[in-house]
Amino acid sequence: MTHFRPAGAIERQQHDWGVFAQVSGPRDGLAGIVAIEATFLPGKAHPFHIHPGQEEVIYVLEGTIEQWVESESQTLTAGDAVVIPADAVHATYNETGEPAKILAILSPAVEGDGYAAVDVASEEPWASLRP
Repeated sequence: MTHFRPAGAIERQQHDWGVFAQVSGPRDGLAGIVAIEATFLPGKAHPFHIHPGQEEVIYVLEGTIEQWVESESQTLTAGDAVVIPADAVHATYNETGEPAKILAILSPAVEGDGYAAVDVASEEPWASLRP
């Protein structure tokens, strides 16, 4: 196993909302932390969800996002961050005309890919918070 991950060695997965790249996690021998780079296309989002038992820090690398934690929202731009407690409902939206890139760090890592997300966007009160 190598400790170094050149950009070309990091798998990037294209989704309808943007690009997902897991930078590190259990497959790299890390038991306690997962790092993910995500690029949200204009008008796309990761709607309300939780990461059971996992804390998360989101750091905005490029662009602007509308970040929700529970029923509170704030616009974040490059250099801003948000700290999300374990099991807190949260969501990330890109309502701009430009892509937005974040680095998400979750801990502790869980089995498999190192993270778990449970969609709660269709449940109240989350379904009524943001159309």
